Amino acid sequence: MKLLQLSLRTRIFISMTLLIFLASILIAAVTIYQYKEEAEEYHQERLERKEERIQIAIDNVLESTTYLVDEDHVKLIFRDKNRIYQISQEHSLPIKIYDLSGQLLIKSEGDFVADTTDKVLSHVIIDTLSALFDKRYLVKSEKDDKKFLSSYTYISDSKAKPLAILNLPYLEDDDLITRELIEFLQRLGQVYILMLLIAVALAYFLSRYITKSLKTISDTIDQTRLDKRNKRIKIGDASDEIYRLVNAYNSMIDELEQSAAMLAKSEREAAWREMAKQVAHEIKNPLTPMRLTVQSFQRKFDPNDPNIHQKIQEYSDTLIQQIDTMSSIASAFSNFAQMPAQKSEMLDVVKIVGLALDIFNEDYIIFPTEKEEIIAKFDRTQLIRVVTNLVKNGTQAIPKDRVPKIIVDVFSENGEVIITVADNGLGITEENKKKIFEPKFTTKTSGMGLGLGMVKNIVETYNGNITFTSQEGKGTVFKVRFPKE
Repeated sequence: MKLLQLSLRTRIFISMTLLIFLASILIAAVTIYQYKEEAEEYHQERLERKEERIQIAIDNVLESTTYLVDEDHVKLIFRDKNRIYQISQEHSLPIKIYDLSGQLLIKSEGDFVADTTDKVLSHVIIDTLSALFDKRYLVKSEKDDKKFLSSYTYISDSKAKPLAILNLPYLEDDDLITRELIEFLQRLGQVYILMLLIAVALAYFLSRYITKSLKTISDTIDQTRLDKRNKRIKIGDASDEIYRLVNAYNSMIDELEQSAAMLAKSEREAAWREMAKQVAHEIKNPLTPMRLTVQSFQRKFDPNDPNIHQKIQEYSDTLIQQIDTMSSIASAFSNFAQMPAQKSEMLDVVKIVGLALDIFNEDYIIFPTEKEEIIAKFDRTQLIRVVTNLVKNGTQAIPKDRVPKIIVDVFSENGEVIITVADNGLGITEENKKKIFEPKFTTKTSGMGLGLGMVKNIVETYNGNITFTSQEGKGTVFKVRFPKE
């Protein structure tokens, strides 16, 4: 709130400064993230290339060996003529070979760090490797502030039968990439310092230019009154936006008298609407008791006069007819008082439902916002009222001792739009299921019970319907269905 109390000049200065500052931080963060992603991808691709070449070298050894190619002779095959050491030196990468049970058989000399892998593989590595489709398992580790990426694959014979497990420990050396990143951030910082200085100077002169014209407009607007003739604003050199603002004000002055007349008319209509509501309320209240009294009098009265029945019948018919007439009058007043009128427009139902849910801060209200748009004809305001009433009804149905959860969903089916609102509340009893959409029916201690009845009326106006399924103690699902056009 204190920021809003500052002058426009100060707010422009602060806004432009913060914009440059935040942009620099954002670009730096994105750059660091991108560098890390590229470094990780580079190391994985490099290890994969080395692994492919080493596998080719191993296959050549297996094809040229004089030993029987099976699990028992793997160690002898790669010790013969120091084959494993030659392959390791050619590709500048340590090599370790384990049997299928995880025991270390042989490793090359020249490990870049001692004991980067165990002498016995864990069952996790063995089981995971056997379960993978591509039979290749990567393990990331860190030791002595160094990061390692270990690859585990099978050594197979010519018939693709696994003979042993090949382990290639790879050191992720990021020194070069880190230096490049630091140099880039330093250059970026220098550029943004220069931009910050330019922004400060620009904000100062721009704020002075804007506020000068705005002060003239503000002084004139302060003198505007509805009950007198107001002056038009005349201003010299100014920006296009300022000219549009001045023209808008001058047009407003020209139409002020018409606006005042329309305002008076609107106030009279509002008064009539309020009167209509009051009259409807006062007329409808005695109607039901009057009807019940007359009908009860007809059933219970037993006159001795043989003609009294006809008289009473005529009296009752006349009275009931008058009651119905009064009810019609009250309904007419009520219909007149209903505002605003509904407007049909083509809108994205998924987007409007999302906007309706924005007023709720509860994180337990779940709505899949990644859904594709669903275009349908409906009134925007009325659709928001439907969704908010159903969600509010769901939140009020959840007891305080239960972790709340409300799921809202929107989808299309057979040319119709379907909106569902599911809660894990107390549910609706069998006794109340028939009354749930009745006006003024409510099971809560507060409220008038008009929410669900209003939702039903709105949906039916668009040739739709609303239904629900409920289980006591488990929750309720409301389903709104209406055609797309």
